[in-house]
Amino acid sequence: MLTQAVLPRGVIVLLGSACLVVVVGGMRGVADLIGPVFLALMLTVTVSPITGWLRRHGAPVWVAVLAMIVAVNTILIALGAALAVSIAQLIDLMPQYASQFADLRTSLVSGLSGLGISTDQLQKAVAGADPSNVVKVIESLLGGLAGTLSSTLFLLACLLFMCLDAVSFPDRLQATMAERPQVVTAFRSFSTGTRRYLWVSTVFGLIVAVIDALALWALGVPLPLLWGLLSFITNYIPNIGFVIGVIPPALLGLLQGGPELMLTVIALYCVINFVIQSVIQPKIVGNAVGLSATVSFLSLIFWAWVLGGLGALLAIPLTLLAKGLLVDIDPDTRWVNVLLSSETKPSPEPPPTRPARSTS
Repeated sequence: MLTQAVLPRGVIVLLGSACLVVVVGGMRGVADLIGPVFLALMLTVTVSPITGWLRRHGAPVWVAVLAMIVAVNTILIALGAALAVSIAQLIDLMPQYASQFADLRTSLVSGLSGLGISTDQLQKAVAGADPSNVVKVIESLLGGLAGTLSSTLFLLACLLFMCLDAVSFPDRLQATMAERPQVVTAFRSFSTGTRRYLWVSTVFGLIVAVIDALALWALGVPLPLLWGLLSFITNYIPNIGFVIGVIPPALLGLLQGGPELMLTVIALYCVINFVIQSVIQPKIVGNAVGLSATVSFLSLIFWAWVLGGLGALLAIPLTLLAKGLLVDIDPDTRWVNVLLSSETKPSPEPPPTRPARSTS
């Protein structure tokens, strides 16, 4: 009787790691293609309860599909229009601060030259500091999302087909439950965690955006609505979102009112945004999605490296998707959930699998 050879666990881990490297490298190569697909998937998962609610209340299938398509497109159009208008206002505003930039460069060079640093080196280092470059930096901060929204046709096509499938997908999952309960449990865990994360982040993002915009308006910082919108978008970036969001308004506060206004803006963001985004929100998000703060931060670094700015915005949902496909789907690896989570409770047992049919 022949005995089936079993590879050592270390070899299996090495082979799996090599395959993972190949997959991640491929994802980086086609980031511009899969980025809109992931964004469409997250939006579809977020608004999919609309179709379930309408179907339970007797609405026809086409009404449920139409409502879902209208919801996701309204979100995209509103966000895209707000970004376009705000960046256009910023481009019109920055040339007014050309003289302030020149004075700031001169003061910086004269101040540092007193410390023994070569004046020529300082002038070369700050030669690129001008209003046009500031606009480029802000555009790069929003570049991942703006670039995805610019791929309008492909993104809308993905949303259309995903919305069509989302209506019948719960029934297909239920039909698969008897044969593959682990797969169904993994998909449901991903969708539930993604919806919780995005809804919690949206609520906190709106709170932070309104408070920031009102505070900046009261301080006299130009374009408070733009910086409120930036706070809302960067709220989806775990752990360090407020750090990215404070840079442009703090710099504009420096040009508008000097170091005092800049320090006031930074202190304001530290009090409001740090407490809400880095203390309260991660605790709620961690409890909602089952990821520790360290895992959330590492997922931000990883997905930003793979997909760029859009990967940073979707880091948590993409991590939940990877966890569902690699961990939750296999009973032998489900123990990893305890290590990834901030809690020590073991994950609940999935429904029992159906015994295999006898072939005799």
